[in-house]
Amino acid sequence: MSRVRSGERSVVLITGASSGIGLEFARQMAPTAKALVLVARRIERLESLKEELVRAHRELTVHVCGCDLTDREATRRMLSSIEHATGGIDVLVNNAGFGDLGVFDRADWDKTERMITLNVTALTYLTHRLLPSMVSRGRGGILNLSSGFGLSFMPGFATYIGTKHYVTGFTESLRLDLAGTGVTVTQVCPGPVRTEFNDTLGNFTGVEPPSFVQISAEECARAALRGFERGRALVIPGLFIRVMMVLNALSPRWLKRLLYAPIARRLRRVQVQQAKT
Repeated sequence: MSRVRSGERSVVLITGASSGIGLEFARQMAPTAKALVLVARRIERLESLKEELVRAHRELTVHVCGCDLTDREATRRMLSSIEHATGGIDVLVNNAGFGDLGVFDRADWDKTERMITLNVTALTYLTHRLLPSMVSRGRGGILNLSSGFGLSFMPGFATYIGTKHYVTGFTESLRLDLAGTGVTVTQVCPGPVRTEFNDTLGNFTGVEPPSFVQISAEECARAALRGFERGRALVIPGLFIRVMMVLNALSPRWLKRLLYAPIARRLRRVQVQQAKT
């Protein structure tokens, strides 16, 4: 087991670190990391988190980077600056991302394009930029936050689910590409997590996932890092979602389409009605 997997005495870059699962990744990796690089758009939240972490872990170095990862040039400059400051990234946690709810033909294109850019392009670019130095050193790790939707499908999330299927396929194939290099690649596919994700989702239905299917950001991050430490290819945090993913894998696609069709029709009716009010 490579110690770099857990971030021990490593330089770790975490995207989307200002809240939710990303913030919990930072808190849980701080005790063993050499340095944390916290990346998000909301710099004031990152500064507050930095103060918390440095106060609790005196030997930890924390860099905060206010960066919009949908801006390629800004991302390039951020990476160049932080690689120079740290000497290189050992572990990359691709956590940043957001979703959208609604039938695809009524989706806002600008939001859709930003989602694809952040969930897919930024994740891939960061990996492509930072991975070669890990391979050359013979150690390192990539931890990608996908979703239970990366293993399934349902109405109302066409683009988001498409981006997470990309992350799933990309991560699985990347892991094979890196066999024998000393670099660990793990993907995390959680179900509903209690974070600010729902605030940006645009949930117009008024329906929330039942509390018993949701897990906390702390629990999700803990399960993800435990699986990463063990070098697992796939981590599905939470017992309920693990059971659901097993049932999903066993269910034929035609049956899922049949079951989801009435949900899709109702979703469209609600969305159209909401647009009129």
